[in-house]
Amino acid sequence: MNKFLERLNAGEVLVADGSTGANLQKMGLKPGQSPEELVIDSPDTVLKLASMFVEAGSDIILTCTFGGSRIRMKDSKYQDRAPEINTRAAEIARKAASARDGVLVAGSMGPVGALIKPYGPLEAAEVKATFAEEAKALAAGGVDFLLIETMFAFEEATAAFEGARSVTDLPIVVSFSYDRGTRSMMGVKPKDVIKTYSEMGAVMVGANCGTTLENMETIVKEYVATLPNVPLWVKPNAGVPRMDVQTEQGVYDMTPEDMAAYARKYVELGAKVVGGCCGSTPGHVAAIAQAVKQ
Repeated sequence: MNKFLERLNAGEVLVADGSTGANLQKMGLKPGQSPEELVIDSPDTVLKLASMFVEAGSDIILTCTFGGSRIRMKDSKYQDRAPEINTRAAEIARKAASARDGVLVAGSMGPVGALIKPYGPLEAAEVKATFAEEAKALAAGGVDFLLIETMFAFEEATAAFEGARSVTDLPIVVSFSYDRGTRSMMGVKPKDVIKTYSEMGAVMVGANCGTTLENMETIVKEYVATLPNVPLWVKPNAGVPRMDVQTEQGVYDMTPEDMAAYARKYVELGAKVVGGCCGSTPGHVAAIAQAVKQ
């Protein structure tokens, strides 16, 4: 049986990792450069960050492929190597995971960066095909499951799900980003997300990124009130960022202790995977692991 499903079915609470982009910026990722390019240009940096999360207590680490779809990589020098980047990123994450028994690898698939018709220029079939290509490459690299994350529109999340399902039987987690408080950018509600994707066969539904830790708690409550038995994936930002004018980087004010306290609340409400999104460091993850594993 799939290792991720095994642990999910056993009712275990798992700790995911923290932010990829913000931490890679601290490690030398240049403004405007996509993290995915480091998979080829500086694989040791990607490995080092993943290893730091494993050391901090992550049970799940994500591949460095959030923007790894061919459409999203249209301005990258490596657009034509999108499948290779996904497979290599999965292999790097697997290597980091091997440092501790039982660490799982999630194949991260984020938005393609443009809307599907009628809201934008993209055809649903083309988006489905790009996600299928990405999912196939991640599966080839050895991920334990696929994570369709930071979604805000049903059209794209469904294209991603259908594309992934057309090429692999790996378990799929669907996570939306509610950056309008408790609604997504396209006005999508948590209750509709959990109904839609649990019916489609997602093994977990959840939320990541978004705004405040308090808003995330409200979202989790809406999920639970709608379908109490669906396992939840919860990975909030370390608060709402403010811009540091000197470094031109976002500063996140939630401390490891803040994140840990809310992670415990999410687990009490029914979350089965908790971690951090933007601004979350290995220090935040270590505090979350300590709080929910006691």
